[in-house]
Amino acid sequence: MLAAGIVAEISGVTIWRWLHDDALRPWTRRSWIFPRDPDFAAKAGQVLDLYHRRWRGRALADDEYVISADEKTQIPIRSRRHPITPPAPGRPMRVEHEYRRHGVCAYIAAWDVHRARLFGEVVKKISIVAFDALVARVMTEEPYRSARRVFWIVDGGTIHRGQAAAERLKSRFPNLTLVHLPKHASWLNQIEIYFSILQRKALTPADFTSQDQVAARILGFQAHYQQVAKPFEWKFTRHDLHRLMARCPDSAPEPLPVAA
Repeated sequence: MLAAGIVAEISGVTIWRWLHDDALRPWTRRSWIFPRDPDFAAKAGQVLDLYHRRWRGRALADDEYVISADEKTQIPIRSRRHPITPPAPGRPMRVEHEYRRHGVCAYIAAWDVHRARLFGEVVKKISIVAFDALVARVMTEEPYRSARRVFWIVDGGTIHRGQAAAERLKSRFPNLTLVHLPKHASWLNQIEIYFSILQRKALTPADFTSQDQVAARILGFQAHYQQVAKPFEWKFTRHDLHRLMARCPDSAPEPLPVAA
């Protein structure tokens, strides 16, 4: 403004106030991911239908179930250099900033969307063997073992990617149907909601010396959460998706939100 001769002089505080009053905040930013899957709407739509108990235009029967599954990877195993001080009157919890690293681990979990049942295991690293073991644990229990169909909603991760994974699991469990989310659609996977709850309530602040300690915390919280769990109130529908995608011209697509 000074260089353009608009004003003779002006303070930074004044500029800040003008921008704030006009709801312009150039110093802030948000992260976005643009939809790149050409079949994004079709793939996401069938997942949204399942959340509302529909599949290919027909209502699900009482003996058909929907499972949302994924992996929480790279969970840090780290211990504080000094003990955490518990809160006291007029003083918050004190968490030592410095820590020692003891590696990482992962949590593979599955969530029954409509019955609010939770399954999960802590493993050293994710693998096809670990994922298939979780699937087997769920599918050999009732009511899934004798169900007409069990839909498993997963992303395109390497351990459950593509038709090969669908055929592999179908060969072991004929009543299992694997349903893949489109790329960059983790925000449509309900298990991610539980992961965010787990992170806030059980894994923050982190203070662990071994994978066993992490597993005890995660599985202990899982058992507690199962006692109070209710299905998530999912309101986003296929119609909402269509309205969102309608605002995505091919030359400049509307960004999709990044999952927390």
